[in-house]
Amino acid sequence: MSVARFTVEVPDTLEYTSLDTIEDSVTVVRGNFVTGKPRNMYWRKFQLHRLYQMVHDHEEKFYEALAKDMGKTRHEALMGDISPLLEECLYFLNNIEKLAKDEKVQPRSAINRLDQCIIRKDPLGVVLILGCWNYPVQLPLVPLAGAIAAGNSAIIKLSETSVHTSALITKLFPKYMDIACYRIVNGAIPETTALLQYKFDHIFYTGSSIVGKIIMTAAAQHLTPVTLELGGKSPAVITANSDLKTVANRVAFGKFFNTGQSCVGVDYVLIPKAQLETFVEALKTTITDWFGTNPKESKDYGRIVTARHFDRIMDLLNRRQSGDIVIGGDSDRDARYIAPTVISNVNFSDPGLMAEEIFGPILPIVTYNNIDDAVAMIKRNEPPLTVYVFSNKKEEQRQVIDYLPSGGVCVNDTLTQFAEFSLPFGGVGNSGLGKYHGKRSYELFTHERSMLIKKQRFEFLMRARYPPYTTNTFKLLRTTLLTSKFTANRIIYKRGIRNTFILFLVILAFYIRKRL
Repeated sequence: MSVARFTVEVPDTLEYTSLDTIEDSVTVVRGNFVTGKPRNMYWRKFQLHRLYQMVHDHEEKFYEALAKDMGKTRHEALMGDISPLLEECLYFLNNIEKLAKDEKVQPRSAINRLDQCIIRKDPLGVVLILGCWNYPVQLPLVPLAGAIAAGNSAIIKLSETSVHTSALITKLFPKYMDIACYRIVNGAIPETTALLQYKFDHIFYTGSSIVGKIIMTAAAQHLTPVTLELGGKSPAVITANSDLKTVANRVAFGKFFNTGQSCVGVDYVLIPKAQLETFVEALKTTITDWFGTNPKESKDYGRIVTARHFDRIMDLLNRRQSGDIVIGGDSDRDARYIAPTVISNVNFSDPGLMAEEIFGPILPIVTYNNIDDAVAMIKRNEPPLTVYVFSNKKEEQRQVIDYLPSGGVCVNDTLTQFAEFSLPFGGVGNSGLGKYHGKRSYELFTHERSMLIKKQRFEFLMRARYPPYTTNTFKLLRTTLLTSKFTANRIIYKRGIRNTFILFLVILAFYIRKRL
């Protein structure tokens, strides 16, 4: 951990950006993009290094801010916020030249065989990034790293809910980053609405599907492409052959990490009826080992971010019409505390717990008779952001994976697919639109510009495409533009030809053996 060049205190309040200055911020950032400054490769690297140093130099202050906002432990803050950003910056610093390099492709058309086909990687322009409160460092700044690496300018709207962390980023940002190219806007609905009135070249949003639809509607007015990182009810399917002690640890990690406030967290569990009691006992042991008999006093258990979110989660619990609380259930609104809570025998159609994403430390358990029943139940809902499968049999793993659409899949673990940045991350359908992380972040904020470069020679070869058209020019065009009949038949009937040849060899071998 490095020593900061200067010290700052974590602010207790977040000052909202004046509505009158939002237009000026958008204009300045776009004006600087037009100059080409953010496209410069040296400048991209320098800004990525500065973004890295901003968090690295003040790592302790970020731990303090995250603890004030959500009671995050240092371990969870490191795993969920600090490490992802620092590692993403280093990835781009180490790979940016390779990612930005023009890609030469082999021409498919015969008339272009002597020419150059190149895919150029151009920045999109000015990007709007709308962050979220549950990982208030990672979710706005990791996309920013990708936008900077790709040569864009950006406006970053931090979450007003995570007051301390957003205020700390706002305080540090102008001391490290070039605010002529990258600017922060703070505020709530009015400020976000004001931002969406302007044209951006891409909008990146993390949050709920309800707000995602509003973002997409606003973007459509300017034909602006969007990336929506949303959520959904991500199930954990446990099969009969699983090691329930291990599964209990990993499901508990996926549910109670960040106090259940993760878009990729386990939302509910599906387990065979015969394994229910054993699994519940294993969960009890895990929760007691991790947080003690009273999690409220544990230094390793966080808090709900605001009283409003506390009320929403408790309303889901109180509106349930099925299930028995077998673990936890106690809460304290003043402390924004909800105990790790497990509810067994929940009806899959329960109007409280199963109607929407829980986004809190409450785990419903639904039982099933066979795995086909479990798959059928999950398919009633919109595709989730992640499907978790716990099974030691590949056939059962495939049965779940093949028949359930989802943004991603994690087998025999939880959350780690989100932390593995070599994999593209994103949803499908109601759980999101577009993917990012690592290389895919660079591609997301890049326009692949197709270029065909010809020389002013061999004009006689082009005459067949010019009028006046004749029978001879038509024949020449067919010869040039269409694959020959022999090659086409070889492609179409390739499998049949191969099988016939194998059969011929088998018959020939049998005949030779018989003759000998």
